[in-house]
Amino acid sequence: MAFGTARRASAHDATRYNGRRGEREDLRMPQDRLGLELTAGSPEAVEALNAALFDFLEARLSLGDRIKTALAADPDCVMALCFRGYFLMQLSSVATAGKVGEVLAQAKERAGDATAREQKHVAALESWLAGRITRTRRLWEEILAEHPRDLLALRLHHFASFWQGDREALRDAPAAVLGQSDESMPGYGFVQGMFAFGLEENGDYGRAEEVSREAVARNPDDLWALHSLAHILEMQCRHKEGASLLERPFGTWSDRNPFKDHVWWHRALFLLELGEVESMMEVYDREVRVKEGGFYLDVQNAASLLQRMELAGIDTQGRWEELADLAESRLDDHVLPFTDAHFMLALVGGGRLEAAHRYIESLQAFAASSDSEAAQVTGRLTLPLAQALLAYGEGRYGEAADGLYALRHELGPLGGSHAQQDVFQQLLI
Repeated sequence: MAFGTARRASAHDATRYNGRRGEREDLRMPQDRLGLELTAGSPEAVEALNAALFDFLEARLSLGDRIKTALAADPDCVMALCFRGYFLMQLSSVATAGKVGEVLAQAKERAGDATAREQKHVAALESWLAGRITRTRRLWEEILAEHPRDLLALRLHHFASFWQGDREALRDAPAAVLGQSDESMPGYGFVQGMFAFGLEENGDYGRAEEVSREAVARNPDDLWALHSLAHILEMQCRHKEGASLLERPFGTWSDRNPFKDHVWWHRALFLLELGEVESMMEVYDREVRVKEGGFYLDVQNAASLLQRMELAGIDTQGRWEELADLAESRLDDHVLPFTDAHFMLALVGGGRLEAAHRYIESLQAFAASSDSEAAQVTGRLTLPLAQALLAYGEGRYGEAADGLYALRHELGPLGGSHAQQDVFQQLLI
């Protein structure tokens, strides 16, 4: 993947503002901190969007409030509306589809006065809502070809590539941005963190470690870069180093979104590998276990760790119950195929076999009734994986082994990292 060369804009233009759009044509359009033009009607909206971008990159809980502030300052700001839609889409639940549709309608209504870059963001939001993830990624790539400093497009592209299992894109997209930037660019370290993760997922551990350590040194608040380094150590079985890297007082990162719990999940994995069961269980109970609201990443973290505990012969002591309750309440919430596989782990782990059979039926219906890419992956991968997991839960081990064996080299498009997908390989072993 190669992105074209874009006009470079200096960071000092970030605060320029020309009043309501269409007025005072003698002045330039306002620009954000990265020098990208914004169709914005107030300096407060620009300031809030600047803060929102870096909150997003640092996984901060304040992101939602930043977006609200931008929209309060300028309800017509197309990028603020797109950011709002993207924020809701990242919750990865069918429950948000209606709200995203409302935001999208507002953005489309106002897109006529927007820049070409902003209009492509509107198109990307529309495509994402329709479940056309490959096209959505292509639109973000087109944005990056003209505007390699658009770190919102880059981060969203990175996440979408991750959930589609496109490991080359995880590496190549941030590499292209780094190739057209220098260390003076605001957010340069965040791009390094993404590049490091892409290198790791493609097996280039030496280079990945070098880049991730540079990124963490540049910005210790970059949880993605820290998480990238944890992946590198996990893949090389450097468990003591990994546990030390992530050793923090409980409650650290309390100002971050649920991604912080995934970082804690990595620490729990290191402790499990080291045989420090009591410490690992404390990490699970205090940081990893599913929280109120049941964010999809919490489900993945908790189900995966509990399954690994059981495979290691550790008594999970009823911890499956709350997770199985959540899974049973969301049998028809199909957005991320990787999450669906973990819902099945939760149902089986909690002994909810009747609900697990109903979940199979729901997956079958979703695969047959939708033309989204998630539905296609569900029919091809999630459904047979879920059937194998159900067979395992019902003691039909030969059938489970056959199903898992057939899928052992096919799970890439399911999404998730090598480390996350490993739980399914462990079940086969």
